[in-house]
Amino acid sequence: MENTTLLPADRYIVINKSILSDTDKSIVINLYEPLIGALAVSLYFTLWNDLGVSNIMSRDLIHHHLMVSLKCGIGNIKIARESLEAFGLIRTYVKNETINDYIYELYSPLTPAEFFNHPILNIVLYNNIGDKEYENLKSLYRNLKVDLKDYTDITKKMDEVYDTSKFTLSNDMRDKNTNSILVESRINFDEIMASIPKGIINERAFNKKTREFINNLAFIYDIDTLKMTELIRSVLNEYGNIDKNGLRIVARKDYQFKNGTLPTLVYRTQPEYLKNPLGDNSKRGKIIAVFENTSPYDFLKFKNHGVRPVGSDLKLLEKLVIDLELPPAVVNVLIDYVLRKNNNKLVSTYVEKIGAQWKRAGIKTANEAMEFAEKEHKKMQKKEYNNPVKKETPVWFDKKIQEENLTQEEEEELKNLLKEFK
Repeated sequence: MENTTLLPADRYIVINKSILSDTDKSIVINLYEPLIGALAVSLYFTLWNDLGVSNIMSRDLIHHHLMVSLKCGIGNIKIARESLEAFGLIRTYVKNETINDYIYELYSPLTPAEFFNHPILNIVLYNNIGDKEYENLKSLYRNLKVDLKDYTDITKKMDEVYDTSKFTLSNDMRDKNTNSILVESRINFDEIMASIPKGIINERAFNKKTREFINNLAFIYDIDTLKMTELIRSVLNEYGNIDKNGLRIVARKDYQFKNGTLPTLVYRTQPEYLKNPLGDNSKRGKIIAVFENTSPYDFLKFKNHGVRPVGSDLKLLEKLVIDLELPPAVVNVLIDYVLRKNNNKLVSTYVEKIGAQWKRAGIKTANEAMEFAEKEHKKMQKKEYNNPVKKETPVWFDKKIQEENLTQEEEEELKNLLKEFK
């Protein structure tokens, strides 16, 4: 932790920990600049420029060089640097001496797909620029979808063209690296502990996972330390421990009271790059389109026949989207699967268990989720062979719906099938 004032005479060197492409530069300007400001972006590119022709490590420099290059004071440079640190673009090390020495490690920005699916950056960008500009930015990075069903992949493999025995592996090459996004400084936990009398809160309540959970809540719902202290006090149990579910609920209610709405993650639809290719007119393809183009909130509302999800169901959606980071279409498949299998009941522990399993399996798309659910269902059928239990299954379990084209009669049948989602 830096505990001294940054001075113009302090030395620094820049070390390249990644590879920065022209596309990365565009990403920094389009996606990061609305969050960190123009000065921080200028500082980032100036540090890259300081690497010189080697593009690996800079010569020894002093911070006065940055003041001259950026035409601003040393205090503003420090603020800009901290913004870059907070969003994972640089990592800073300091050695305290009479003249302090700094090392700045440079990292690449997240890819657009990673950025727009990040549980924090996605919301912050949306809140900063508004709906119209947000959609404009997303449109810049959408994948071009091409229907390849009538084409054959004839791409040659490496060993079909080259003798791979002549190649040797190398483990010391530079690669494209991104840095983690940290929100450690959002809440002052020492201040919280000092504000709550001893005996009321368990001193071990703030373990690493709980601190991370509280910081994420604070970031998503825009809560400062004073307000967070108030909310924590309201959810302490008789053992002085923090009721995380209770804290999530009061944080959400506080945000909704102040803003009249909720953060946007559960209202987002499937990202374009994770959608099914265009041109799939089979019944299964139509069902997938519903999963992909409906937000988890609206999907559950449709399943409730137009009734808004209750607080417990909304909390469950937030866990799936925010905590488990499941894409929206995957959440929709999961909800549909559980409701069909469990007599239209959403039991949180059961849903979360399946969600965690799908997360570990790396499921990202609606089609992957549907195939995985079908395989798990077949495994359960084998286990229950001697004592079968009749349970309703989703319509998309039927492989017959993967027909190439729909007749007019089938089209009408599909409309009836999906009328609860319309």
